[in-house]
Amino acid sequence: MSATGRSALSNVVRLTMRHAGASCQERTVPEETPVAFSFGGSTHAVMMASPMDLEDFARGFCITEGIVASVDEIGEICIEDHGAGLDIQIVLRDAANRRFETRRRRLAGPVGCGLCGIESIEEAMRSVPKVGSPAVFLSDKDVVQAVRLLSQMQPLHRQTGAAHAAGFYTPNSGIVMAREDVGRHNALDKLAGALALRDIKGKTGAVVITSRVSVEMIQKSAAIGTSFVIAVSAPTALAVRTAENAGITLIALVRGDEFDVFTFSQSIQVGAPIIVA
Repeated sequence: MSATGRSALSNVVRLTMRHAGASCQERTVPEETPVAFSFGGSTHAVMMASPMDLEDFARGFCITEGIVASVDEIGEICIEDHGAGLDIQIVLRDAANRRFETRRRRLAGPVGCGLCGIESIEEAMRSVPKVGSPAVFLSDKDVVQAVRLLSQMQPLHRQTGAAHAAGFYTPNSGIVMAREDVGRHNALDKLAGALALRDIKGKTGAVVITSRVSVEMIQKSAAIGTSFVIAVSAPTALAVRTAENAGITLIALVRGDEFDVFTFSQSIQVGAPIIVA
């Protein structure tokens, strides 16, 4: 049960077709709820999300979208339940609020479409900060262990088979933080908020995700400050280029003890010899 009193789970009845025949049975499925982020009483974005870890979600969204530089620039967070959805009212401190209002005016366009002018395209393709040198190094065993440990910290997925997870792995402690959501971006935002609240620095470990790697996942990971992204699925070409520009070692397609390193392969300490084809 979340802080709003909403459950992230529901039971539904479905018809199952099996070799032994058909039967009606219950199945546990995840809830998906509209969650609005509002600043100064005005809605900025609406996401479809799991109604859990919502304060982490709010903090992480502000950080990964560049609305604030740190959680210290966030004042009050108030979650309102409107029945059809949840509204997270976020109060920014003075300097952050002024920056955000300037940004919002710049992005306001005259047309009612998803991308309102060149400013919005530039916003979607925003450059990412260089993450700098990592404070840790990863071995091939760390990569395998990170994905294995994250799989053990996904109660929502274990019950439903329909949720993504984002975790933070350090070589000495394993997965120190994990968050789940029906949306992969949302899970990563929740992780970002949880890390920031606890002052866990991104350079001390790796972001581990259960989804494919889109450019947004790299942008958000760069905002967290990690030098390593580990994923179970493949990246897009733009994600690879963005990771390279940001200085992020991108490891993907982790299957058992096998994986591919798409950028900065020299950053991974490999126990077995590397064969160049």
